[in-house]
Parts: sequence; C-alpha cells; structure tokens
Amino acid sequence: MGTITPPTMPLIVLPTSQLLWVRVAAQLFSCVAFSVVAHEASLSHGLADWCVFCWAFSFSATLLVLLVEHFGLQTRAPVSWKNFPITMACYATLLCFSASVIFPVYFLKGQQNHGEARDRRIASTVFSCLATVAYLWEVTLTRARPGEVAGYMATAPGLLKVCQTFVACIIFMLVSDPVSYDHHAALKWCMAVYCVCFILSAAVVVLCVGECTDFLPFHFTRFLSAYGLLAVAMYLTATIIWPVFQFDKSYSHNETRQQPTLLMVAVLTALNFLLYLTDLAYSARLVFVSV
Repeated sequence: MGTITPPTMPLIVLPTSQLLWVRVAAQLFSCVAFSVVAHEASLSHGLADWCVFCWAFSFSATLLVLLVEHFGLQTRAPVSWKNFPITMACYATLLCFSASVIFPVYFLKGQQNHGEARDRRIASTVFSCLATVAYLWEVTLTRARPGEVAGYMATAPGLLKVCQTFVACIIFMLVSDPVSYDHHAALKWCMAVYCVCFILSAAVVVLCVGECTDFLPFHFTRFLSAYGLLAVAMYLTATIIWPVFQFDKSYSHNETRQQPTLLMVAVLTALNFLLYLTDLAYSARLVFVSV
C-alpha cells in the first residue's frame, strides 16, 4: 500500500529585481505624500496644488511603467522604452525634490497650525523626501554606464535636457506671477531666451522618447552640438542681462518684496547656463568621437 503524499502549499516567488522594488517604493512614497494632504481644505494655494501635482504625476508615471513592464507591453508601447522610463524617473526626481523644498517652506515654516494638520504636513514632507531619494536611486540604476549601449535619454546629455526643461519651467512660474519681464526690451530678450531654449530642449526629449530622430532631415548629433552652442551663447547673455536690468536702480523700479523672486530667477538662469555648457561639452565630444 503506497504512501499518501500530503499536498504541498504553492510557493509564492516574489521578483528580486532591485529596480522593481525601488520603483514600488518610489510609487508608495509619492502616493502617501499626496494622499495625506489631498483633502486638507486649508491648503487652497497655488503652490500646494503644484506640490500635489508633483507627487501625483510621479505616482502615475511610475504606475504606468510598472504596468507596462509587468504585462510585457514594452514592444507595443508607442514610445522608446529605452528612453521613456528613465525620462519619467528623472522628471519625478526633480518634481519631488521641488515639492520637498516648497512644501515645508510655505506650509510648515512659520505656520500656526498644530495637531493633526501639522502632523499631516510633516508626514507629506518626509514621504516626499523619501520619494526623491527613491527616484534618484532609480535614475542611478538605469542611467547608461561607460561603454554600454543605451537610449539617448539614459546618457548624461539626455538627463541634462530633462534638467534644462525643468529649470526653465520653474523660471516661467517665477517671472509670470507677477509679470517681471515687460518693462524693458532687454528683459523681453531674456524671456525669449528661456522660451526658445525650452522649446528646443523639450523637442529633443520628445523626439528621443518618441523614437523619431531617424526621421529628421539632418544629422541628429550635429544638430545637438549646434543647438548646444546657440543655447550657451543665448543663456550667457541672459545670465548677464537679467541681474543688470532687474537690480540696477537706473533700469529697475521693482518693489522690495519682488527681490527674492527676481534673485531666484537670476540664480536659475546661471544654473541653466552651466547645464547647457556641460551639455555642449558632452555633445561636442559625441560629434568628435563619431566622426
């Protein structure tokens, strides 16, 4: 008479990919950050909406990436999967970082709220910081290594393009409320610099994510080098002109309360100039290596 083998419980094998768990953690942190404060009525402020948008966008983008990879739909996606996930991760890093700075400065520092409301805001700030670290970790894991074949957005120039467009968006928000560039033609030139360079950088990101660079009627790498040189020259002029015409009393009549915002624009303009200069160095090297 044979022995009866007792039924065995099925084993649940969990994925061990480090990248997967980093994405899950980033999604969880961003979800908690916006869920905690989403229903707080006292946060009826544009900057609060911006912070909630940052967390919600990051959560949604990560959810999309996880779903596509879980169901193996990468080849059916209408975007380049070598470029899309790291682009979203880089934007999510910058968005969560901005929310981690803006939210405590405007909604914790100097506020009279106590008890549950203040605890919720502290929790959102903490989870926003955790989300920033998790997304930065994802970018570190997925960026291109030396000698590795990867999408353009996974390389240093691609990541710099993301940073350039993000910094430009922050500049647009700062100069638009209130409008601080319409009282002199030189400041309108600065605004033109911000717009033109943002449009071209955003176009490069869209072309790479949409995998449309092969359809261009010109060599893509040479275009990047030429555009990088143009952007550096334009941002150099804006870096000089903006502080001169905003802070020199012979040209400027701004109120004192606007000075911190205008100074921040000057700092971000200089930052974007350095980003474009670094980008130009990488692009020029790419052209010389490929020749």
